[in-house]
Amino acid sequence: MTLFNQINSLLFALFLLVMSSLVYFQFTETKTFMVNQMESDLNNTVTSLSLMLKPHLETGDAATVDTLVNVIFEGGFYKQVHLTWLADQKQQVWENSITIKKVPQWFINLNLFETQSKEVTITSGWLQLATLKVESNPAIGYRELWRIMNDTLMILAALFLISIMVLRLRLKRILKPLHEVAQHATDVSQRKFHPDMPLPPTKELKEVVGAINSMSGQLKQVFSALDDEVDNLKNNTLRDHVSQLPNRLYFTGQLNSWLDSPGFGALLLADFNWLDDIHSKYGYQVRDETIKVLAQKLSKDLPFSSETLVARISNTEFAFLIREVDKQQVSEYLQGLIRLINQEMLNAGSEPNQGFAIGISERSEGVSRAELLSQADNALQKSLNENKRSNWFFVEEDQEFSREDWRDELVEAIDQNKFLFQWQHIQQCRDDKVIHREIYCRLEVAGKVIRAGQFMPYIERFSLGHKLDRCLLESIESNNLLSLNSEPIAVNLSRESITNPDFHLWLASYLSEVKNPEKLHFEMPEAGITQNLTTCLLLCDIITQGGAKFGVDNCGRQMGSLTYLQQLKPYYIKLDMSLSCYNNEENEENQQNLELCRALVNIARGLNIKAIITGIEDEKHLNTIKPLRAEGYQGYIMPPVEIDKR
Repeated sequence: MTLFNQINSLLFALFLLVMSSLVYFQFTETKTFMVNQMESDLNNTVTSLSLMLKPHLETGDAATVDTLVNVIFEGGFYKQVHLTWLADQKQQVWENSITIKKVPQWFINLNLFETQSKEVTITSGWLQLATLKVESNPAIGYRELWRIMNDTLMILAALFLISIMVLRLRLKRILKPLHEVAQHATDVSQRKFHPDMPLPPTKELKEVVGAINSMSGQLKQVFSALDDEVDNLKNNTLRDHVSQLPNRLYFTGQLNSWLDSPGFGALLLADFNWLDDIHSKYGYQVRDETIKVLAQKLSKDLPFSSETLVARISNTEFAFLIREVDKQQVSEYLQGLIRLINQEMLNAGSEPNQGFAIGISERSEGVSRAELLSQADNALQKSLNENKRSNWFFVEEDQEFSREDWRDELVEAIDQNKFLFQWQHIQQCRDDKVIHREIYCRLEVAGKVIRAGQFMPYIERFSLGHKLDRCLLESIESNNLLSLNSEPIAVNLSRESITNPDFHLWLASYLSEVKNPEKLHFEMPEAGITQNLTTCLLLCDIITQGGAKFGVDNCGRQMGSLTYLQQLKPYYIKLDMSLSCYNNEENEENQQNLELCRALVNIARGLNIKAIITGIEDEKHLNTIKPLRAEGYQGYIMPPVEIDKR
C-alpha cells in the first residue's frame, strides 16, 4: 500500500471513530432527554387533569369529565387514560392506537423506550372521588429520536465527505515531493539524470529531497566518469590522434571479429604518398590538417559508409574494411574513393592520379586475417610497382553454387525447415555454471552439411534474415527445445528482423503462444541497434512484454558512445571479440584491451546489466579475464555441440 493510501486510511479510521463517538453520544443523550421529557409531560398532565376533573367528579357530571379527557387525549401524546369512579366503581377507558409515521419499523423494533404510566387518586377533602391512570405514548420518542439522529448523520456524512476530499487534495500536495523523489530515484537507477528537484517547505521532506539531489549528483559524476574512461581509453588506444580515425589496433580487432563471424565484403589497403609531398613542401602542420580533412571526407562522403571501417594504420597508409557488400558494390566504392582522393589532391595543390595506390582483396571462404592482409598488400605493392591507381587480388575459388542456386537452396531450406541445430554454452565466470545456451544453425544440401559462415552472407544478400529467424524460432517450439534444460536459449536476430514490421507482429503473436517465453533470449548486433535505435526500442518492448529477454551482441565494436544502453536497458551485453582476441599480439595491446573490457564491464554493472566476454580460447585466457568480474564467458574453450533431444 502506498504512503498516501496508508495516511488516507489512518485519517479515515480516525474520522470514523470520532464520528461514531459523536453519534453514540448524541443518540444516548437524545434518548435520555426524550425519556425525561415524556416522564415530565406525563406528571404534568396527570396533575392538571386531576385538578380539572375534581369539581365535575364531585357533582357526578360524567359528560363533562368525558369532554375534558378527550381534549387532552386527542393530542396523541398518550396511549391510554383509565378513570375509576370510587363511588360506584364505574370505569371509563380512553385508548389511542400507536401509529408512528416516517420512522422505519426496524428502528421501532429496537424497543428503545419503555411504556411509562402514572396513577393518582382524586380526593375532595377526606373523600376519595376516583382513581386516574395515564399511560404515555412512546411514538413521540421514536419520532423525535429518529429525526434528530437522521439529521445528525446527514450533517456528519456531509462533513465527512468534504473532509475526505479536502484531506486527499491536501495530502497529494504535501506528498507530491515524495512522489517526485520516488520517480527521481527510479530514473537515477536507470541512469536518467534530471536537474535538482526544488526543496519543499516541509522540513522533513526538505531533508529527503536534499539527500536525493546530492545522491543523484554524485552518481551522475560516477557514471560520467565511467563513460569518460571508456571514451578516453578508446581515444588513447584505438584512435589515431591526427586523423581521429581508428588506428591499427582497432582495425586489427575489427578484422579478426569480422572474419570470425559469417559475412562477406572486401579489404582495401591504400598508400597516399602524396601526403609526404605535402609534408616536404608545407611542413607537418599543413600535412596533418590535410589528413584531418581527408579523414572526414573518407568517413562521410563515400558510399556504404555505415558498413565501412576506415582506419589510418601508418603514416601514409589507410585501410578500408567494407562489410556486407558484393564485388559490384566494392567496385562502386573504389571508383568513389579514387574520385574523392583526386578531388582532395587538387584542393591541396597536388597533381591528381599520382602519388597513391590501392590494393583490393575480397573475403573468401575460410580466409584468415594474415592471409587477407597479405593478399591486399600484394595487390597494393603490384599497383605501386606498375604505377596503377588500383589493383585487385583474385582468388580462384570453385563455386559449387551460383548466386541463383544459393537463392533457390536457401528459400527451399527455409520453407521446408532443412536446418540442423547446435548450441554453445555461455558459462558463469565464478563457477562455470551454464547461464544460457546460444543456438546455431547449419544447412544440409545434397547430403553435405554447410556451416552458417558459408550461407549467412547469402541470407543477408537476399534479405532472408527475418524468414530464417522465424524458421529458427518455429523449430525451437516444434522440437520442444525449451524443455530440454532449465537454462534459457539465446537466438541471434538478423539486422533485417530488427527493422521488419511484419516480423515484429509475428514475434508478438509467437511469444503469446510459447509456453515458457522467459526461457528465450534474443541477441541483436550493436551495429543494427545504433543504426535503427527507434525501431529497435519497439522490438525490445515486444520482447519484454512477451515475457522474454534480450541482449546486445558485439557490444563495444562501434567507436561511438554507449549511451544507447541507457535507453535500451538490455538484460545482458556480449563484448565484441575484437576486445579479447589479441592473444597473438604484443602484451601492451593485450593490456589495453583488458582495460577497455574492464571499463565496459563496469559500465554494465552500473546499469545493472550482465556482461559476457566472448572469444575465450583456453584456460589461460579465461584466468586473464576473471578479475574483470564479468557475469559470464563464451568462446572456443567450450565449442558448439549437437543438441541432445533425449
